[in-house]
Amino acid sequence: MYKVIIPKTVFKELEAIGSENQKLIWTKIKDLESGIFSSDKPLKGSHKGKFRKRAGDYRIVYLRENDILVITLIRIAHRKEVY
Repeated sequence: MYKVIIPKTVFKELEAIGSENQKLIWTKIKDLESGIFSSDKPLKGSHKGKFRKRAGDYRIVYLRENDILVITLIRIAHRKEVY
């Protein structure tokens, strides 16, 4: 079981998203808590070390710290503007 940290800036991005997409994103965040990383992809370039999880047309960018089981959400945004 992982602890997911959601900073205020990420929470504000999440609030700006429509309710149907919010439900899907919360489901994906619950997957992160449970340790389900099967379809996640590592990012490259300046975002190296971070991962992304797909949630419909939105992406959840996060940092996973394995040794202490903490996941920090970096950004939740539409796929056109997330990177």
